[in-house]
Amino acid sequence: MTVEATTPPRSVARTGHRHSVPKRRLPIWIAVVLWIVVGALALVAAMRLFAWDDVAFFSVLNAITVLVYLPAWIVAVVALIGRRRVLAGAALVIVVLQVVFLLPELTAAEPVPAWAATAPTIRLMDANVYAGNPSMTGYASQIEQDRPQLLTMEEAITPDVTELVRSGALAGLPYRIQVTRYDPRAFLVASAYPLLDTKVVYFDRLPLIVQTTIHLPSGNHALWVVHATAPLPPSFTEWKDELAFVDRQIHARGAVGLLVVGDFNATWGAKEFRTILDAGMTDGAAARGRPFDMTWSQIEHPLPPFVRIDHVLTGSGVAVTQIETGPGPGSDHRDLHATIAFRGQRGAQAARQGPTLDRGR
Repeated sequence: MTVEATTPPRSVARTGHRHSVPKRRLPIWIAVVLWIVVGALALVAAMRLFAWDDVAFFSVLNAITVLVYLPAWIVAVVALIGRRRVLAGAALVIVVLQVVFLLPELTAAEPVPAWAATAPTIRLMDANVYAGNPSMTGYASQIEQDRPQLLTMEEAITPDVTELVRSGALAGLPYRIQVTRYDPRAFLVASAYPLLDTKVVYFDRLPLIVQTTIHLPSGNHALWVVHATAPLPPSFTEWKDELAFVDRQIHARGAVGLLVVGDFNATWGAKEFRTILDAGMTDGAAARGRPFDMTWSQIEHPLPPFVRIDHVLTGSGVAVTQIETGPGPGSDHRDLHATIAFRGQRGAQAARQGPTLDRGR
């Protein structure tokens, strides 16, 4: 009996060999560079997990959580394509951590409370107008066009307010509070409705909160306007202390019926800002599904605004029904335009404004 060989012909074997081209791995020098990137991001994430806002540099990086970890996404894709599976796995861990860090803000969206459909509302405009703004002409035009019923301004130095008054832009807002200064701690609150029981709360001899009561036809409602220090290395401790102080003020008064607006110089990436939210306050932009409506800085060209540090916060009985950012003419901040609903007199009476704490060192 004859047994024939089953070995394929040489030509077939060679053809098969010709088409099985092995995949190339990512060159080692590129892998080393990408490992350095992943290691740096791992350090940032570790500081967030184990020393949240304990170091100024990392606190600033926490403010841009939405951006700072983006290189990990690129590394993960490149490493997977380049057959560096351990590197890809490490990068994916960073990606997951970024998602975990952002998840509370991204999932904060909720329906407008049912009671707000029939509640009285006011139109709010809040703006950090920038103490170095050369002209209020743009803001004057914006106020005349948008016709807010409540205007709150941070860094509105005395010449700015004088210019707005002379322009006639504030004619429909006859009730005003001005913290007269020539530095970024100046304030202006202008309202179509009376403002009562106003107190300026100082921290370390600087104005931090303007506390007042806006008298609406539906009743009296507490309004606080805040401007905190920037979390830069020279003022990092002051920034943390100021936000902790705001939190204590809210806890002492209670969040019910409270509207707090202004420049907190803080995002959801800041531990101290999250503590303020935990006191019973709702972030209006996040609640309305607009967590990426960034407000600062609009003068770092070609970059667009990349952090959201200006906020409209509400306690129970107060709700943001609509909110968007505006152009902020001449300022490094975009401004906020919101419609605020108030549940009524009962909520306002349930939480009266507490005593002012004036702290100095």
